[in-house]
Amino acid sequence: MFPLGTPLLPGAALPLNVFELRYQMMMDDCRAAPTPEFGVALIARGSEVGGGDERTDVGCVARIVRMLEHDDGRRSVLAVGDRRIRIDRWLDDDPYPVAMVDDWPDEDDVVDEFVAADLAQRLAVFIGLVARATDRPGIVVAPEPDETPSDFVCRVASILPFGPSDRQAILSAPDVAERYERVAVALDDLIAVTRFRLADDT
Repeated sequence: MFPLGTPLLPGAALPLNVFELRYQMMMDDCRAAPTPEFGVALIARGSEVGGGDERTDVGCVARIVRMLEHDDGRRSVLAVGDRRIRIDRWLDDDPYPVAMVDDWPDEDDVVDEFVAADLAQRLAVFIGLVARATDRPGIVVAPEPDETPSDFVCRVASILPFGPSDRQAILSAPDVAERYERVAVALDDLIAVTRFRLADDT
């Protein structure tokens, strides 16, 4: 397990500069495993370095895509969020954090059309505001042809500038519909802040 200061969502990229010896050992162990992956959990309180932190009980498995070992021992790692996990119990760090976990897939990867349209409308509003604020064309954020509702909402939550607590709440949602709702609520906050900043600049 790799406790971090920000949650990882399925589908999101995770670049890491691994300089602590225990996590270098963990990365080497992961690379030697049949499936090169590790768990990521948000640090609720404390620091990423040195241990002694408090960690959340919902996380995400990260699949290692690429790893480069430097002369000074550091590891440059690129991983991608793969799937949600529930953390049942943290074990002793020996030498790195270890936990008993279970996969936590969504039972139904479907969402009501109204809920999807509501989120799309909020996205369009926010993208339009950002385009005004930056004087640049807005980007298009829409589901890919083969993208499931769960994959799409996690991608949206990964690219929007949400804070760690919002992202953790989104990751911890019990189902896809609730995840859409939590993204919409967090997006409303971003819209309000962006509108305030635009008004303040005029």
